[in-house]
Amino acid sequence: MTRANATAPAINVFETEKAYEVELAAPGMKKENFNVHIDEDNNLVISMEKKDENEENKKNGRYLRREFSYAKFQQTMILPDDVDREKIGAHVEDGVLHVDLPKFTKEDKEKAKRVINIA
Repeated sequence: MTRANATAPAINVFETEKAYEVELAAPGMKKENFNVHIDEDNNLVISMEKKDENEENKKNGRYLRREFSYAKFQQTMILPDDVDREKIGAHVEDGVLHVDLPKFTKEDKEKAKRVINIA
């Protein structure tokens, strides 16, 4: 499958028995550059934005062309039904954003079952 946006960060999605993990390559980005949230449709939304406004003039020269002073990206992913949305976590390590998506445990599934009394 061809990537629609060649400049978009590479994304890996890994599944284990207990969780999914999303990895997004973002060299040079810090945790402050990211926003990870669940939208109104229960989708996972990962966005990042980085602006370098300070360093317009280098020590003894100026930029003739500058293309990497601003970066913006957003990706929306449909979450599987077995993801426990209340326990999603994220961290940045070595230029990679990791989003941990734990699956419901058997105990959580049992707790979610609710008997409705008939009046």
